[in-house]
Amino acid sequence: MGTGKVLSFGELLLRICPDGDGQWLQENKLPFYVGGAELNVATALALWGVPSAYLTALPENFVSEQLLGYLKNHLIDTDAIVLQGDRIGLYYLPKGTDLKNAGVIYDRAGSAYADLTPGTIDWDKVFEGVSWFHFSAICPAINQNVADVCAEALQVAQERNIFVSLDLNYRAKLWKYGKDPIEAMPTLAKACDLIMGNVWAANKMLGMPLQEELVAEVEKEKLLQHATLTSEAILQEFPKCKIVANTFRFDHGAQGIRYFTTLYTQGELHVSQEYVVDQILDKVGSGDCFMAGLIYGFFHQNDPKTTLEFATAAAFKKLFIQSDATTTTVAEIEETIQAYAN
Repeated sequence: MGTGKVLSFGELLLRICPDGDGQWLQENKLPFYVGGAELNVATALALWGVPSAYLTALPENFVSEQLLGYLKNHLIDTDAIVLQGDRIGLYYLPKGTDLKNAGVIYDRAGSAYADLTPGTIDWDKVFEGVSWFHFSAICPAINQNVADVCAEALQVAQERNIFVSLDLNYRAKLWKYGKDPIEAMPTLAKACDLIMGNVWAANKMLGMPLQEELVAEVEKEKLLQHATLTSEAILQEFPKCKIVANTFRFDHGAQGIRYFTTLYTQGELHVSQEYVVDQILDKVGSGDCFMAGLIYGFFHQNDPKTTLEFATAAAFKKLFIQSDATTTTVAEIEETIQAYAN
């Protein structure tokens, strides 16, 4: 598969991090990070030496110019980026490890990316020299137009025989335009070769069966059974798809985590080694890092098990990095696999 560029498509967001106590008001300072799920993937791939291109929409102003410079410094090909509209999407997330209770606030309505419409992007031109297209379920969650732009991209990708990966990122605070994920995602999933998510997201977004008794307790054998069940259901429902990956991430103690993943392909479920740790720093972007690791492995035509272990270790390392994108090198990821080997 590794013949051309990997193109990631999605919204560039700035993550703004007020602390929980309002200290930022005294200091007149707000930490922020450059993010967006697909940009996190593109950044990781570029860092790991995979030819990585990124497509988003940004307004024409000096902030965008600085961001484009930042992306180029990270060796990301920005040629396809659309300049239009008035604003860059933002989201607010209090500092700390637990995103689930933190209450993310989105401020992305009317952004340059949200204003994309079908016919704006010349996909034939954009896909020149591209062998892999990656997007996530966050894109069609924004509005109907962006969902239609995704459909348009997938049609051209299929015509050009480009490998397509989809991350079933579920964001409850999006999907506000009158469609449930289940009404939009299956059509898009039909065009994908690799689908990554977890058993709950596959149920919510693709209508795959969820057997409560298998996931009620955090019992590994039952979860692995369910991973097989979900993967086989996806492959049956979406014949183009040949690879399904699932992540399992559970809180461990007050601030720790337990993490393992699966990859199903050619009738076999591969299971990663398990990572258990008492203290982590930042959950944001860990799944994106896992996705990038899968792309890295398959791009280099590594076998499924090697690919899975690399992706899992990459995602695990991301839990200790205070930013949206990873800064961990290939060598460090390979050391981590060895250090935690069971």
